Amino acid sequence: MKSLSALTCLLAAALLLSACNTVQGIGQDLKKAGEKIEDAAKKK
Repeated sequence: MKSLSALTCLLAAALLLSACNTVQGIGQDLKKAGEKIEDAAKKK
């Protein structure tokens, strides 16, 4: 449960901190956030 909260916070921060003006930009940011989450999961 703790890791789910951390992942949710990470995703929210990525969305809030990014300066996306288009749907494509949002998609790219979500993709990058997903890759970082996957990398973090692989390290554990």
